[in-house]
Amino acid sequence: MGKVMVIDIGKCNGCYNCQVACKDEHVDNDWTPIAKPQPDTGHFWMKVTDIVQGTVPKVRVRYMLDTCQHCDEASCIPACRSKAIYKREDGAVIIDPEKCRGAGDCIKACPYGIIYWNDEAKIAQKCTWCAHLLDQGWKEPRCVDACPTGALTFGEESELQDLIAKAEVLKPEAGAKPRVYYIDLPNKYFIAGAVYEPEADECLEGVKVTLIGADGRSRGTLNTDDFGDFWFERQEPGRYSLRVEKDGYLSKTIEPIEALEDINVGDIELHRESAE
Repeated sequence: MGKVMVIDIGKCNGCYNCQVACKDEHVDNDWTPIAKPQPDTGHFWMKVTDIVQGTVPKVRVRYMLDTCQHCDEASCIPACRSKAIYKREDGAVIIDPEKCRGAGDCIKACPYGIIYWNDEAKIAQKCTWCAHLLDQGWKEPRCVDACPTGALTFGEESELQDLIAKAEVLKPEAGAKPRVYYIDLPNKYFIAGAVYEPEADECLEGVKVTLIGADGRSRGTLNTDDFGDFWFERQEPGRYSLRVEKDGYLSKTIEPIEALEDINVGDIELHRESAE
């Protein structure tokens, strides 16, 4: 079945070790016939991108890791006029640096934008899964070896089925059948806020907050914490409303909420019922 890589975005803390390890392994090092040296600037065969989600004070920073997807239906292979790109039995897609004639068609063909042009060597280059190390007996590429949080896992597809079952691939519509899987992609959004009582000017703990979809169905219920905060995590893009309830207080509905990005609805006032 070959090798796969599983990237758990939720475990990435943005240390950039994977990106640095890739540079350390490939810059100024010639691993022909797997790869010529990577330029010290401009190339990121493993690239970490910071993603800031939400607005103050409800803010999260997450990280996206982009690398070659080592696709089973790699569009770069038929696009290469010099027939320099091939797929190994272990699943790695390799650009043979000695056969590459620098036409650049593979760069245009890749739906993920992860093939780079080496202006000095006049060849296309990308991640190789450190195939030269795998051939020497290494169990994983340098980026995986350098990850301190376990965000990167590499191994036999047959042995990683439990992780794959939790994951998804990038751009499934491209039909490329990637061998890189992602858990907890930043393609879903949080809806967050806080509830307080204005008369007492204090946060309200234990308020029942229900998230309701455009179809009128509940998407979940939370109770506010000690600070009156609530977070509905990983919601699909769309229109929502919030129902806010607590015994002894007047209920409130917040609508509409357009969740096309991470949403902080702000501070919600909840007033006490009038005593009669």
